[in-house]
Formats: sequence, structure tokens, C-alpha cells
Amino acid sequence: MPTYDLIVEPDMLNLENLKKQAKLILRWHRERHYPVAAQIREHLPRFLNMPDSEILTASFKLSDAQEMVARQQGFDSWQALKNGLPTTLHEVKPSPAKAKIVSAEPQLFVTDVQTSCEFYCEKLGFSLVFSYGKPPFYAQLGRDAARLNLRLVERPIIDSAARDREELLSVTMTVDTPDEIKMLFLEF
Repeated sequence: MPTYDLIVEPDMLNLENLKKQAKLILRWHRERHYPVAAQIREHLPRFLNMPDSEILTASFKLSDAQEMVARQQGFDSWQALKNGLPTTLHEVKPSPAKAKIVSAEPQLFVTDVQTSCEFYCEKLGFSLVFSYGKPPFYAQLGRDAARLNLRLVERPIIDSAARDREELLSVTMTVDTPDEIKMLFLEF
């Protein structure tokens, strides 16, 4: 399961919500919820070079979770966050009539997660966001705003003859401008 930062919209940014987020992070750490380890590593420098298993067994207090929430919101510390929050409530915006999907993460089924990670990182310029298992059975790769999730399967799901015959497309990557198409092509 991919990890997500708990960044809230400015209208929802109040101290009570942030306290609840910190308590949730602390609970996830206590319950050894693996996705929180990647968030902890990203936002707290003392965990930077630790694997998930060490992060989840390390001492982690409410103050650590509060510092993490503060850093996710762009503050250096919990105290700076408390001092930087507006004291007046924001005007509540009406809910949209339809949910806005802001991103999608395709699941790519592969027979070798490690080799696939190396290909996407070395050949296509992605970076490893996280991986689970030794050898890995699940991983997420990222490049700019794109995310790809790799999931281990024992054998290919699509018959290779049908894939080649039908020219089945697995992934489309979109860039902002026509010039970037050429730039992307020149990278490879």
C-alpha cells in the first residue's frame, strides 16, 4: 500500500486536526503500519538512513509525531506550527458537486520487482519511493508527479503472444509541452 502525507487543505488547518494527525501517526508507528515508516524517514532527519523495520522498532514519541506533522505543513517545529497558525477560522467553502481526482497510481504486474525497479530507475529516470520485502514483492517508483506501483506476480498475466499481436499498451506518460516530448525522447 502506498504512503500518503497527511497534508490538509488550508481551510482544514487547525490545531485540533493537526493534533489528531500526530496521534494517528503515533498509533500507526506503535502498530507497525509499514507505510508510515516512509513518511517518518522523509520528514524526520534522524530516521533518514534507517530501513522501515528499524524505524518501526525505534523509540517514537508524540513529540516526534508532532514534529513530523509540523514539517509536513512547512514548519520547522511543532511550536513554530502552533505560532504560525491563524487564530481566526477560515470561511468554509461549499463542497464540490463531484469529487476531483488529482492523481492515479497504476499497478504494474511484474515477475521481478527488483529488476523492474532497476530498469525504471536507471533507464527511465524514476526513483524508488519505497519497496517491501527481501526480495521485494511490492514497490512504488516516482518521477516528478508520476507514480508507478510494481506488484510481484508468479507469471505474466497477459499472454505474451496476445500482447505482441494486439500491441497492448501498458502505460502512457504525459508531459506538459511538445518540447518536453523531444527532451524525454533524448533522455533515452
